[in-house]
Amino acid sequence: MMETNENKAVCKEVGNGVGFERIRRITGYLVGTLDRFNNGKRAEEKDRVKHSV
Repeated sequence: MMETNENKAVCKEVGNGVGFERIRRITGYLVGTLDRFNNGKRAEEKDRVKHSV
């Protein structure tokens, strides 16, 4: 989005400064952290193939 500020073009990024939480689906559950999972579920997450963007 472009705005003018005293004849200067100022570009603002959409969503800049907005925090977000990573949500994952592990064994059918949507979770943000693994702190409540047992060793089996943690091992499943660790063994998954990680894809880079």
